Amino acid sequence: MKYIYTAVLIPEEDGSGFFVRIPDLPGCITTGKDFSDAIEQITDAASIWLVDAEEDHPEDIKPSTQQCDIEHPDNAILTLIQIDTLAYRAQIDTRAVRKNVSLPAWMAALADKRGINCSQVLQESLMEKFA
Repeated sequence: MKYIYTAVLIPEEDGSGFFVRIPDLPGCITTGKDFSDAIEQITDAASIWLVDAEEDHPEDIKPSTQQCDIEHPDNAILTLIQIDTLAYRAQIDTRAVRKNVSLPAWMAALADKRGINCSQVLQESLMEKFA
Protein backbone atom coordinates (compact mmCIF):
# COMPACT_ATOMS: atom_id res chain seq x y z
CA MET A 1 0.00 0.00 0.00
CA LYS A 2 1.07 3.56 -0.64
CA TYR A 3 0.46 6.32 1.86
CA ILE A 4 1.18 10.05 1.99
CA TYR A 5 1.77 11.77 5.32
CA THR A 6 3.07 15.13 6.47
CA ALA A 7 6.44 15.07 8.18
CA VAL A 8 7.49 17.90 10.49
CA LEU A 9 11.23 18.62 10.44
CA ILE A 10 12.51 20.81 13.26
CA PRO A 11 16.09 22.06 12.91
CA GLU A 12 18.39 21.38 15.86
CA GLU A 13 19.44 24.63 17.58
CA ASP A 14 23.13 23.89 17.00
CA GLY A 15 22.58 23.22 13.28
CA SER A 16 23.58 19.57 13.63
CA GLY A 17 20.49 18.18 11.91
CA PHE A 18 16.77 17.74 12.34
CA PHE A 19 14.29 16.23 14.75
CA VAL A 20 11.47 14.69 12.67
CA ARG A 21 7.98 13.45 13.47
CA ILE A 22 4.77 12.46 11.72
CA PRO A 23 1.86 13.81 13.77
CA ASP A 24 -0.61 11.23 12.42
CA LEU A 25 1.59 8.31 13.50
CA PRO A 26 1.96 8.45 17.30
CA GLY A 27 5.52 7.74 18.36
CA CYS A 28 6.89 7.92 14.82
CA ILE A 29 9.91 10.15 15.44
CA THR A 30 13.55 10.14 14.41
CA THR A 31 16.47 12.43 13.67
CA GLY A 32 18.60 13.16 10.63
CA LYS A 33 21.99 14.77 10.19
CA ASP A 34 20.74 16.89 7.27
CA PHE A 35 17.50 17.39 5.33
CA SER A 36 18.03 14.43 3.00
CA ASP A 37 18.99 12.09 5.83
CA ALA A 38 16.01 13.27 7.89
CA ILE A 39 13.61 12.45 5.03
CA GLU A 40 15.23 9.04 4.58
CA GLN A 41 15.08 8.28 8.31
CA ILE A 42 11.45 9.34 8.76
CA THR A 43 10.39 7.41 5.66
CA ASP A 44 12.02 4.31 7.13
CA ALA A 45 10.45 4.90 10.55
CA ALA A 46 7.02 5.47 9.00
CA SER A 47 7.39 2.31 6.91
CA ILE A 48 8.03 0.26 10.03
CA TRP A 49 5.13 1.93 11.84
CA LEU A 50 2.72 1.33 8.94
CA VAL A 51 3.75 -2.30 8.33
CA ASP A 52 3.00 -2.97 11.98
CA ALA A 53 -0.31 -1.07 11.76
CA GLU A 54 -1.40 -2.94 8.63
CA GLU A 55 -1.08 -6.18 10.57
CA ASP A 56 -2.27 -5.17 14.05
CA HIS A 57 -4.47 -2.06 13.86
CA PRO A 58 -5.31 -1.02 10.28
CA GLU A 59 -7.86 1.51 11.48
CA ASP A 60 -4.99 3.77 12.63
CA ILE A 61 -3.31 4.22 9.26
CA LYS A 62 -5.50 6.85 7.64
CA PRO A 63 -3.99 10.36 7.57
CA SER A 64 -6.27 12.65 9.54
CA THR A 65 -4.43 15.92 9.90
CA GLN A 66 -4.48 18.73 7.35
CA GLN A 67 -1.12 20.48 7.08
CA CYS A 68 -2.72 23.78 8.06
CA ASP A 69 -3.89 22.20 11.34
CA ILE A 70 -0.50 20.82 12.40
CA GLU A 71 1.06 22.65 15.32
CA HIS A 72 4.75 23.30 14.76
CA PRO A 73 7.51 25.76 15.66
CA ASP A 74 8.02 28.72 13.32
CA ASN A 75 11.33 27.31 12.07
CA ALA A 76 9.88 23.87 11.22
CA ILE A 77 9.62 22.51 7.70
CA LEU A 78 6.45 20.61 6.78
CA THR A 79 6.78 18.27 3.86
CA LEU A 80 4.86 15.38 2.36
CA ILE A 81 6.46 11.96 2.29
CA GLN A 82 5.27 8.86 0.46
CA ILE A 83 5.54 5.45 2.07
CA ASP A 84 5.18 2.25 0.04
CA THR A 85 4.77 -0.63 2.49
CA LEU A 86 4.77 -3.30 -0.22
CA ALA A 87 8.15 -2.12 -1.48
CA TYR A 88 9.41 -1.89 2.09
CA ARG A 89 8.25 -5.43 2.89
CA ALA A 90 9.91 -6.73 -0.28
CA GLN A 91 13.15 -5.00 0.71
CA ILE A 92 13.34 -6.19 4.32
CA ASP A 93 11.67 -9.61 4.25
CA THR A 94 13.24 -11.77 1.57
CA ARG A 95 12.43 -15.10 3.21
CA ALA A 96 10.81 -17.67 0.95
CA VAL A 97 7.78 -19.53 2.28
CA ARG A 98 6.49 -22.71 0.71
CA LYS A 99 2.78 -22.63 -0.14
CA ASN A 100 0.95 -25.58 -1.61
CA VAL A 101 -1.48 -24.71 -4.37
CA SER A 102 -3.80 -26.87 -6.41
CA LEU A 103 -3.85 -26.66 -10.20
CA PRO A 104 -5.66 -28.74 -12.74
CA ALA A 105 -3.29 -31.46 -14.01
CA TRP A 106 -3.43 -30.19 -17.58
CA MET A 107 -2.47 -26.66 -16.44
CA ALA A 108 0.51 -27.88 -14.41
CA ALA A 109 1.69 -30.08 -17.31
CA LEU A 110 1.38 -27.23 -19.82
CA ALA A 111 3.21 -24.83 -17.51
CA ASP A 112 6.05 -27.34 -17.11
CA LYS A 113 6.18 -27.93 -20.86
CA ARG A 114 6.39 -24.20 -21.56
CA GLY A 115 8.95 -23.56 -18.81
CA ILE A 116 6.63 -21.34 -16.80
CA ASN A 117 7.65 -20.86 -13.19
CA CYS A 118 4.35 -21.12 -11.28
CA SER A 119 5.84 -19.61 -8.12
CA GLN A 120 6.98 -16.53 -10.05
CA VAL A 121 3.60 -16.17 -11.78
CA LEU A 122 1.83 -16.41 -8.42
CA GLN A 123 4.13 -13.78 -6.85
CA GLU A 124 3.61 -11.38 -9.77
CA SER A 125 -0.17 -11.86 -9.67
CA LEU A 126 -0.32 -11.30 -5.94
CA MET A 127 1.72 -8.09 -6.23
CA GLU A 128 -0.76 -6.81 -8.83
CA LYS A 129 -3.65 -7.63 -6.47
CA PHE A 130 -1.93 -5.83 -3.56
CA ALA A 131 -1.29 -2.63 -5.54
